Amino acid sequence: MPIDEIRAILRDTLGLGCQRLDDHAALLGAVPELDSMAVAGVITALEQQFGIAIADDEISARHFATLAALDAFVRGKVTP
Repeated sequence: MPIDEIRAILRDTLGLGCQRLDDHAALLGAVPELDSMAVAGVITALEQQFGIAIADDEISARHFATLAALDAFVRGKVTP
């Protein structure tokens, strides 16, 4: 399930350990570890995990609003 893989990527990339990441809880602005450098790391990990390419102009704060929003974005990239 992609959302579980994305959750794991966020935990690993942000060093969150076992911290709970609810599907609809706010990410950007609410998780202090998710700064601009961390976003770049998350994007790289997503590209590698799912075999997708994310262009700079596709990156938007709305995609990082919640885990569910990030999942929807990745699913859109995986399934053309």
